[in-house]
Amino acid sequence: MSLPADAPRCHWARLAPDDYRHYHDTEWGRPVADDRRLFEKLCLEGFQAGLSWLTILRKREAFRAAFAGFDIETVAGFGPADVARLLADPGIVRHRGKIEAAIRNASRARALREAFGSIAAFVWRHEPDPGSRPTRLDEATLRALTESPESRAMSRELKRRGWAFVGPTTLYAFMQSVGVVNDHADDCALRAQVEAEREAFRRPV
Repeated sequence: MSLPADAPRCHWARLAPDDYRHYHDTEWGRPVADDRRLFEKLCLEGFQAGLSWLTILRKREAFRAAFAGFDIETVAGFGPADVARLLADPGIVRHRGKIEAAIRNASRARALREAFGSIAAFVWRHEPDPGSRPTRLDEATLRALTESPESRAMSRELKRRGWAFVGPTTLYAFMQSVGVVNDHADDCALRAQVEAEREAFRRPV
């Protein structure tokens, strides 16, 4: 359930459109262990490169329809005809490099599951030690916090395994969105709630 309109929120959600504020209130920062959702978010963060997240959020349902709900096995089997179909789809971001990367990344995701048991197990092994996190999460700190040692390590490992559009800044935004870190600001009404969800969350192994 979304917060009241006048509740304190992270700076980027305070004066945001309703759909962006709803995303902040109900989804952003809450821990995720489902491989399909994680793969979707990795793909969408890659598509966001050079764009705003609001642009991607408003196209998310079209992306889901175009990419078979981000089913990893199905996307891994996409071929040239699917690339042509996606390039002609006005509902998504029609960038050949990003489209082809998402398809290749699906194959790499299968290999990642074979190596670690799940994508979730790989992702959550990059959760930072709480002692390494900033002691204050105010607006200035969060604006400057665009990557981390863990996002750089994850980026290096995924690139070594053949993934594309997985730079450290992209992956830090991914980590924020799926709850690997809790970057709700100290004065955000949701920070404590999200942290409680993280504390109760069973880390995949």
